[in-house]
Amino acid sequence: MVTLQASQPKNPLQSLQSYGQSVWLDYIRRSLISSGELQHLIDKDGLQGVTSNPSIFEKAIAGSTDYDSALSTIEQSHDRDAMSLYETFAIADIQATADLLKPIYEQTKWRDGYISLEVSPYLADDTQQSISEARRLWQAVDRPNVMIKVPATSAGIPAIQQLISEGINVNVTLLFAQDVYEQVANAFITGLELLAAKDGDIRRIASVASFFVSRIDNAVDNLITAQLKTVTDAAQRDVLRGLLGKVAIANAKLAYQRYQTIYQSSRWQKLSSQGAQTQRLLWASTGTKNPQYSDVRYVEELIGFDTVNTVPPATLSVFRAHGQPRSSLTESLDEARSTLANLQQAGISLQQVTDQLLAEGLQLFRNAFDQLLSVVEEKRTAILGNKLNSLTYKLPEPLNKAVQASLDDWQQNGKIRRLWAQDATLWTGTDENKWLGWLGITEDQLAHIDHLKQLAQEVQDLEFTHVLLLGMGGSSLCPEVMKLTFGNKQGFPELLVLDSTDPAQIKAIERQIDLTRTLFIVSSKSGSTLEPNIFKQYFFDQVQKLLGAESAGNRFIAVTDPGSKLQHIAEGDDFRHLFFGVPSIGGRYSALSNFGMVPAAAMGVDVAKFLDTAEVMVHSCAPSVPAKENPGVVLGNILGVLANQGRDKVTLSMSPGIADLGAWLEQLLAESTGKEGKGLIPVDQEPLGNPSVYGDDRIFAYIRLESAADSAQDAAVTALEQAGQPVVRISIADPYQIGQEFFRWEIATAVAGSIMGIHAFNQPDVEASKIVTHQLTTEYEKSGTLPSETPIAIEAGIQLFTDSKNASVLSKAAGTDQSLGSYLRAHLNQLKPGDYCTLLAYIDRNDAHQIQLQIIRETIRDAKKVATCLGFGPPFLHSTGQAYKGGPNSGVFLQITCDDATDILVPQQKYTFGVVKAAQARGDFQVLADRDRRALRIHLSKDVQAGLSTLQTIIEQIL
Repeated sequence: MVTLQASQPKNPLQSLQSYGQSVWLDYIRRSLISSGELQHLIDKDGLQGVTSNPSIFEKAIAGSTDYDSALSTIEQSHDRDAMSLYETFAIADIQATADLLKPIYEQTKWRDGYISLEVSPYLADDTQQSISEARRLWQAVDRPNVMIKVPATSAGIPAIQQLISEGINVNVTLLFAQDVYEQVANAFITGLELLAAKDGDIRRIASVASFFVSRIDNAVDNLITAQLKTVTDAAQRDVLRGLLGKVAIANAKLAYQRYQTIYQSSRWQKLSSQGAQTQRLLWASTGTKNPQYSDVRYVEELIGFDTVNTVPPATLSVFRAHGQPRSSLTESLDEARSTLANLQQAGISLQQVTDQLLAEGLQLFRNAFDQLLSVVEEKRTAILGNKLNSLTYKLPEPLNKAVQASLDDWQQNGKIRRLWAQDATLWTGTDENKWLGWLGITEDQLAHIDHLKQLAQEVQDLEFTHVLLLGMGGSSLCPEVMKLTFGNKQGFPELLVLDSTDPAQIKAIERQIDLTRTLFIVSSKSGSTLEPNIFKQYFFDQVQKLLGAESAGNRFIAVTDPGSKLQHIAEGDDFRHLFFGVPSIGGRYSALSNFGMVPAAAMGVDVAKFLDTAEVMVHSCAPSVPAKENPGVVLGNILGVLANQGRDKVTLSMSPGIADLGAWLEQLLAESTGKEGKGLIPVDQEPLGNPSVYGDDRIFAYIRLESAADSAQDAAVTALEQAGQPVVRISIADPYQIGQEFFRWEIATAVAGSIMGIHAFNQPDVEASKIVTHQLTTEYEKSGTLPSETPIAIEAGIQLFTDSKNASVLSKAAGTDQSLGSYLRAHLNQLKPGDYCTLLAYIDRNDAHQIQLQIIRETIRDAKKVATCLGFGPPFLHSTGQAYKGGPNSGVFLQITCDDATDILVPQQKYTFGVVKAAQARGDFQVLADRDRRALRIHLSKDVQAGLSTLQTIIEQIL
C-alpha cells in the first residue's frame, strides 16, 4: 500500500487525513451535540467519527442537567425502569450524532461518519445473546452509519461473524493481542463472504477492529518495574529499562503488519473486487497515562494509511496544539520485533498481559454499566438527587447583573471551549497552556487506578501504624484535608502531615509515631523545595539509625515530577515506591493527581470511589455545558466579576466536618490570583460575626456538609444574605464529594483569573522569599550566625522589628509614647476600609496558640471592620504568601516569631530547623518590605503562650 501524503494543513488533526488516518472522538453527551460543539470539531479539526461506551454515558448522565427535561417528560407520561430510561437517552444521542455525521458518511462513500453503541457488557460471554442484543440496538437506532460495539472475546468473535453476515456494522472492541486480531479479521472476512453468497450488498458494510494501546504499556511497565526491584545483573537491568514504554506501540505496529498481509491476500482481493472495504484497525486508549511520556505519544507513533485513531477530548486538544504528524506506523519494524522478543526473554508473557487486560477491560465496562444504571435510577427518582454538589447564590442586583452579563460573554464567545482547548490567550497569552493537565486527571487516574489500590493493600498487609507526609503547600494541603475529613480508617495507618520547620512541631510529630512502623511519603513536585528535602534528611537519618542504611529506604515513598532531584534521591536511596506527578499540573491544582491520591490511598480512602465521584463534577464543567449551567464557570464568574468590583475578600465558611477544605482553597485562590496588584484574598476560619462588622469588600462562600451541618452557621449566613452581602452556598451530601469541590474550584479559579486578566498558574512572588531564605541559610553555613537586628521597641519580653520606612511612620504616630502598645496602635491604625489584616505566625501550630490568635484576629476585625487572615509559617509562604506580596497592596501584617525552646540540627548541615524557620521569617518580611507592604514583626521569648497572652491583652486594650 502507498502512503498518502499532501501539503499539511495548519491544524495537525486535519493533516492526519493526508496520511490516510481518520480521527474519531471518544466522547459523547447531549449538550456536545446540541451546543454545536461536535459540529465545531467536525469543521475545525476534520473529525470523522465518534465512539461511546457505558462509562462515558454514565458520567454524561450523572454529571449534567442535559437529560433532566427528557427524564421528567418520560416519567410524567409513563414510569420506566433504569435500563429503558438509559436506552431512551443513549439511542436519542446516537441517532442525533449519526445524523450530524451523515454528510461525512456519504462524502467518504461509507468509509467514515460513524457513531458506535455498545451491547451490554454483561453479554460478553454469550454469543447468542450478544447477537440478539446487537440486532435489537441496530434496529432501534435505525441509522446506516451506526456501528454496534462487540468485545473480542471467544464468545464475541462468532457473534461478530454472524452480525457482519447480516449486514450489521460492527466496532470490535477490547482488542489487545495480535493473534486475537487475526481471528477477528477472519470473522469479518467470513461474514462478508456469507453476506455476498446471499447476494447482499457488501459495499456498505463497515467495521473497525479497536486495538487498545496505552493500557498495555501501563501493565507491562508495572511488571518491568517490579522485576527491576529484584534483578541485580546490570545488563539485564538495561534490557528491562529499554522496554519501558515501548511494548504497546511495538505490538500495534506488528498488528498493522498483519493487517497489511491479510488485506493483500487473494481471498480478500475477491471481496475487494466486489466493492468490499477493509476492516480498519482503530487505535483506542490513546490518551497518555504516564507523565514521563509525551502527551501525544499514542497518536504520533501510530499514524498510518487506512487506520482510525479515537481520542478523548484532552488528547484531541493537545495534539491540535502541538502534534507532529508523520507516517510513523511502518517505521522501525525491526526494533518493534526486537522489543517483543526481549520482553519474552525477560520472562514477561505478553499473552498473559493481554488476556488479563481483556478480563479487566470487560470488568471495567461492567462496573461502568452498573454505575450508569445506578445513576439513571437516582435521576429517575429525584432527577439528579444529591450526587452532584449543588451551588446557589444570592447577589445584590447590580453585582448579579454584572455576573449575568459576564456569563453571557463566556457563552457567546466560546470561552469554556477555549479553556478546555488550553488556549493561553484566555489569560495572558504566555505559557498558560502548559499548566492545564488537571483538566483530564480524573479520567487518567481512573483508567490506571491499580497503583493506588496496590498501595492501599500494601500498607494494610505491612501493618504500618502511621503514614507521615513530608511536604509543603500543594503537596501537603490536600492530604491534610483528607486526613481531617476522613479521620482514621479502620485497618489502615493514621496519616500525619508535617509541613512546618518549627522544631516544636517536628518533635510533636516525632513523639506520635513509631519510626520503625511508619511509612514516610516525601512529596515535592520540583524535588528542590527546601522543606521536604530537609524533612527527608532528618527522618531518613533517624530511621537509618534504627534499621540500618539498607532498610531505611524501604520505609520511604516519593511523589514527584519525572526527572526531578527528588526522583534521583529516591532512586539512590532505594525508596520503596516512586510515584510521578504530571508536569503540566501545578502544585495547587494537583489534589486529584498522585500528590493527593497517594496519601489518600495509604490512609484507606477508597480513591476509586473518590475519583469517580469527583468526575461527576468534571463532566458537569465540560466545554459543551452552557455557561449558566456550568457550576465551575458560574462560580468563577462570580469570583472574577466581584473581585473586579472591589469585593476581593473571599470569606470561606465550612461545616466543621470539612473545615480544612478552607486551607486548600486558601492556596488555590491566593497563589493563583494574587499577582500584578490584583487578587482574591481568601479569608479562612474567621468566625462569622454580626453583619455590622463587615464592609463592602467581601463575598461569602458557605460550603455546607448536609450530613453534619451547624445550625449557628446556617443562621449567621442567612443574616448576611438578609443584610445584602453576596453569598454563595454549596451543598455537599457526603464527605466523598469534596473531590467535586477540588475540581469545581480549580475551574472557577482558572475562570476568575481570566476575568481578572492575570496568569492563573504561576507564582512569581513565592520564589522571591525562597531566594532570600537561601541567601540567609547559605550565610549561616559560612558564619554560623544570622545577621544581627535592632528592635524598635522592647517590652515585657517582646521585641518589635520593622523596616526603616514603617519604623519612621510608626515612631511619628506613637510620638513620645514609645511603648509596645503605642507602636501596635499606630500600626493597626493604618487599616482603612477595604484593607485586611494578617497574622503571620512562625510558631508551633498547636491548639492553644490557634485559640489565642483567633481571639486576636476577631478583636481586630470587630474593632476595625476589616477582613482578617491567620497563617502559620512557613506553610503559608507556599500558599497565601503569593497574594500578600504580589496581590493588592491592602494588607497590614503582624508577623509573629519566637525563640525556640528546643532546636533540631538538620543532618548534613550546620544550620538547625530553628535557623531555617528564622531565615524563612526574615526572608518573608524582607520581601514584604521590598513590596512596600505595611509589616511589623513581633518577636516573643521561648514562653510563646505567655507572650501571646500579653499581646492579646495589649491589642484588646488599644482597640
